Amino acid sequence: MTDFSYCSPTRYIFGRGAEEKVAEQAAALGARSALIVFGMGSALRSGLIDRVDNLLRGAGIATSRLGGVTPNPTDTKVYEGIEVARKEGVDMVIAVGGGSAIDCAKAIAAGTLYDGDFWDFYSGKSVIERALPIGVVLTIPAAGSEGSGNSVITKTDGLIKNSLRTDFWLRPKFACLNPELTFTLPPFQTACGVCDMMAHILERYFSPTDDVEVSDRLCEGLLQAIITEAPKVMAAPTDYQARANILWSGTLAHNGICGCGRVEDWCSHFLEHEISALYDVAHGAGLAVVVPSFVTFMASRKPSKPAQLGRRVFGLDIADDRECALAAASALREFFASLGLPTDFASLGVPDPDIATMVRKVHALKGTPFGGYSPLYPADTEAIYRLCFGH
Repeated sequence: MTDFSYCSPTRYIFGRGAEEKVAEQAAALGARSALIVFGMGSALRSGLIDRVDNLLRGAGIATSRLGGVTPNPTDTKVYEGIEVARKEGVDMVIAVGGGSAIDCAKAIAAGTLYDGDFWDFYSGKSVIERALPIGVVLTIPAAGSEGSGNSVITKTDGLIKNSLRTDFWLRPKFACLNPELTFTLPPFQTACGVCDMMAHILERYFSPTDDVEVSDRLCEGLLQAIITEAPKVMAAPTDYQARANILWSGTLAHNGICGCGRVEDWCSHFLEHEISALYDVAHGAGLAVVVPSFVTFMASRKPSKPAQLGRRVFGLDIADDRECALAAASALREFFASLGLPTDFASLGVPDPDIATMVRKVHALKGTPFGGYSPLYPADTEAIYRLCFGH
């Protein structure tokens, strides 16, 4: 295990009616004017945005709204939000929705107080030194952005999708998590969320760091819980306990606790970002194709951790590491397929992807090599993308 520093300032309000605490939490942080950031309309149509708005106003907090945040949020919406925040004198940003709304809210929170272009943070030209406080009312368990300091934004010029990681500044101050708000999620969106949270765990799990038994077991236990609860949610969308378990799993998958004391990987996410940047596919659906392909590749490159995954999580009784790793990749692929997720480029809706461009872009952004478990060179990334065509 390596030395580490871990900071988790987020207060979680979990359970039925949790969203009713949003004004109380914002007021406790001294908010006087809040920008409510949300997506393409479901939270608005359900009346949730109006409820949050009324609660804030009832507590004496002025509100402004920024709707229309798309999946794979773009810089254009961030610039729009920064303009509104500055014009209205906003001192807090509250995201209502899933990872896209939260990631956009984080970028706005950082960019509003910055004299330059917010993209400087995502391109590595500048480091965040201050940001507006962020609150969350979560409606989609997936990205884990409600408990992390991370954010992913796509720059429309060049379709550059890049992530930003901070230890403190972009971690929400509070997150309201009511499982009932996830009851009406479409099955495909629920499945994409399950895949995303599993991938967040696996990005920590695939680590070259030795002697990390505690965090290995945390990762494995979470994966097993998700594999147990996800089919229940798919079969019975209003099963409160199953929804609660999935909702909390998504937070724990990405609030950093699984990565303490270990080098993380993130190859699968970087590879998927290029697919969703070019073809605008759902992030979780893209991961359902990429992650098993990554595990398949590592079966020949470095099979020890994928084999451990197979034995401890999927209960495989296979002595040879390479064979066990290949079987683990198949088990992952079959599980994602059982949720209705794609298993290859064709079923993802990208039958003829531009692999050369994706390889070039991912290495331009992440360097050569990149990755923590077994660093990838261009020939390796191409090989993984080609495995995404299926067998």
